[in-house]
Amino acid sequence: MLFEYLLRRISLLLFMVFTLTVFTFSLSYMFPGELLSNVTGQLHPTYAQSQALTLKYHLDESIFVQYLAFLERIVQGNWGLSLSSGQPVFEHVVKLFPATLELCIYALAMAIIFGIPGGIIASAYHKRWPEKIINSLSLLGFSVPIFWLALLLIMVFCLGLGLFPMSGRIGLLYEVEPISNFILLDIILQGFPYEGLAFVDALHHLALPTVVLAMYPTTVLIRFTRDSMLDVLEQNYIKTARAKGLNRRQLIMHHALRNALLPVIKQIGLQFSTLITLAMITEVIFSWPGVGRWLIDSIYQRDYPAIQGGLLAVSMFVILANMVAEFSHTLFDPLSRNQAHGKV
Repeated sequence: MLFEYLLRRISLLLFMVFTLTVFTFSLSYMFPGELLSNVTGQLHPTYAQSQALTLKYHLDESIFVQYLAFLERIVQGNWGLSLSSGQPVFEHVVKLFPATLELCIYALAMAIIFGIPGGIIASAYHKRWPEKIINSLSLLGFSVPIFWLALLLIMVFCLGLGLFPMSGRIGLLYEVEPISNFILLDIILQGFPYEGLAFVDALHHLALPTVVLAMYPTTVLIRFTRDSMLDVLEQNYIKTARAKGLNRRQLIMHHALRNALLPVIKQIGLQFSTLITLAMITEVIFSWPGVGRWLIDSIYQRDYPAIQGGLLAVSMFVILANMVAEFSHTLFDPLSRNQAHGKV
């Protein structure tokens, strides 16, 4: 039954969350230094403060009680204080994560716009020169390291031609109040200040990081869509439609495309979770103020509460993205629904 399938998926999600929280909780004991500083983020508390914090965080009780207290703090948003800034870790995550999410959304949109049509064209011209060109370009894009591509684009389009800025989300000349922390959305909500120049400048800052981050998922979607289309075109109902006199364009647009895109939907969700991890490299190179760059800086600064909180936020989002992709694929694919119901 569908209810049993949902129950299994929810149980799997809870188990993954449990494993993640246990690992994140154990980091406080794995990090060097005092346990109290690793948990609270306060480096030099007084004796009275140490006693109060010990009672507050249940550090004088058993590991199980400490873990339950850790879960309670996570739900309440009390993720400790950053050792480097002295600010709550949860506030950093809430402030910086939209920048990472915004970059990933635009990169995924670009991957869908270019990847799926590229795969369709490659399958439509199977064993002909358009497919060979698309396969060669996708193989090249798949093989190029993301950091090397980012540095190459900076050298050509920023330093050489001066067409795009090298870092940041918007120029220093423009002041945009952070309402949602999505830079383009904030500019729209504020009525396109500076006569729309701020919006154009934000797009210029967003262009190169989006292209770099979208390269890998674009190549994956091209190859995956092509293989899925070729597999569907070999099905019997497609051969029957071809025998009725339909040309290749009609076969693809009216018969093959809908069924071929069903596996691609799941792949899109999986690529979105991959983008979160790839965004860390992109944010460091382009000085993009997202949670990935903040997490890398925290590692260099040995900011243990920030590392713990950043790891928890990124991992939780990856888990949720994968589960949403799985549910979406089951919802749209009849075969997956039949498997979920226990049918053959």
